[in-house]
Amino acid sequence: MQKIKLTAESFGTIQKNLLKRTTDSYPDQEAAVNEILANVKENGDKAVFSYEEKFDKCVLTEETIKVSEEEIKEAYDAVDPALVETIRHSEARIRAFHEHERQESWFMTEQSGMVLGQRVTPLFRAGVYVPGGKAAYPSTVLMNVVPAHVAGVPHIVMCTPPGRDGKVTPTTLVAAHIAGVTEIYKIGGAQAIAAMAYGTESVPKVDKITGPGNIFVAIAKRKVYGHVSIDSVAGPSEVTVLADESANAHYVAADLLSQAEHDQLASPILVTTSEKLADDVNAEIDEYLKKLSRRDIIEKSIENFGRILLTDSLDEAIEAVNEIAPEHLEIETVDAFLTMTKVKNAGAIFIGPYSSEPLGDYFAGPNHILPTNGTAKFFSALSVDDFVKKSSIIYSSREALAPLHEDIIRFAKAESLTAHANAIAVRFDEEI
Repeated sequence: MQKIKLTAESFGTIQKNLLKRTTDSYPDQEAAVNEILANVKENGDKAVFSYEEKFDKCVLTEETIKVSEEEIKEAYDAVDPALVETIRHSEARIRAFHEHERQESWFMTEQSGMVLGQRVTPLFRAGVYVPGGKAAYPSTVLMNVVPAHVAGVPHIVMCTPPGRDGKVTPTTLVAAHIAGVTEIYKIGGAQAIAAMAYGTESVPKVDKITGPGNIFVAIAKRKVYGHVSIDSVAGPSEVTVLADESANAHYVAADLLSQAEHDQLASPILVTTSEKLADDVNAEIDEYLKKLSRRDIIEKSIENFGRILLTDSLDEAIEAVNEIAPEHLEIETVDAFLTMTKVKNAGAIFIGPYSSEPLGDYFAGPNHILPTNGTAKFFSALSVDDFVKKSSIIYSSREALAPLHEDIIRFAKAESLTAHANAIAVRFDEEI
């Protein structure tokens, strides 16, 4: 990977390059998505069936668009029982972590008798998008569905693209069943997002859509936001490793490549105070590339968005990390926990040489659906919070309102809202 001495100028160039991966940079795809959204909104199932035949080469009908119980049974028969148990084990760990995120409604009573509080209720229907095509992502199913299930969402709708034979990847179906999906539809791409956002004759409209996808899915999610809620507009994957001279170059190189293999737009970055580590990591990468199966993708990722940033001090390295705000951050320094306390912006933080990023992808428990492309400065990992809403509760008697009513009237008049002031005044025979 290219080594760069970190300066204000070099860092600005790197940030500008990383931002090229945003969904705002694809006008041709955006035009195509606009057409798909409008068509599905207007024509429902008919449009969905047409796009599935065009893009996924699959002929669907009202009878076959929804995955049947028989298809789920067939999926269990097709998946290695050992893998089924692995999926169950992973689901249990993810569920256990997200149980800690539960929030309860609360109420407080003031001395005056006024009751205030917050009522926490789950969304009624959540929509989950799971990529398909050449690869299966049962881990993505678990990460989307489990927090919704823990939140108490009664209806969890999943869309995923089918193969040419009209079947969904068996591991995807098994994971969905284990996690608690209510219904599954064989739809991919922007048409799936449109179907869940607007509803069709077969697919119910949802309240929120979560889950990653290709550029068409990402743009579609951004476009339907406001009509429904979304988790975020996910960009290509990224990992930043923050390391000093104590880090193991063999491990660091392996972890950088584990993200680079996702996509040609993935971004592996090493930020280090050690030039020796930088050179050793590059040498390790060369050796790994001789044997990794996705070499072509990895090389493109490294060439386009992979960098090694050399800094004079650990504080300077941490400052750079906070500006990058990476999706995944690995810390391999002498005192990694102390370093972690200085990190302000990261989707997920992996501490120490044995906390490799794939641990978070599959088995640790915290969610692997994370903010990308610098959005960790203001977004968080997908969680139970994404599947609940909060209503403020207010109760007041006349006696509790009395000592406040003059202040409310004064405040309302200051904003020239006399009807507001009057609504309080009439309760004390003081019409405005």
